[in-house]
Amino acid sequence: MNEIERKFLLKDDSWREGASRQYYKQGYLSSHKERTVRVRIAEDKAFLTVKGKTIGMTRAEFEYAIPVAEARIMLDTLCEKPLIEKYRYTVQYARFVWEIDEFLGENEGLIVAEIELPTEDTPFALPTWAGKEVTTDARYYNANLIQNPYKKWTN
Repeated sequence: MNEIERKFLLKDDSWREGASRQYYKQGYLSSHKERTVRVRIAEDKAFLTVKGKTIGMTRAEFEYAIPVAEARIMLDTLCEKPLIEKYRYTVQYARFVWEIDEFLGENEGLIVAEIELPTEDTPFALPTWAGKEVTTDARYYNANLIQNPYKKWTN
């Protein structure tokens, strides 16, 4: 299975109206640039996700539901630190669902919008609140926010 997503910074907070929110806590068992292995708890569900190297906007992705208790143990004892904590909001715009991540902890202040597409060349309408595209900027990859948290960025 492939994942094709594009990421954007935000111009303003107008996206918040009508958005639904979930709390996410996630960590990486492996954050190697060739592959990542992530453990995530999203409210009362947990997942183990394996992702391949990003080529363009596409990468292989495999996700499996796991018991929440086991995910907590992995997050506490096996995952690289710091963990990623964020609120994920979902917003329907035009014919797509946008996911907006508002990061907490070491990445507080960073807010990124993502859209998943069926193909890299799928046309979509850009919401007025979407700003600069950062799809190819590796600093914004969740796995990279462990080694280089947003609070440490100088630009």
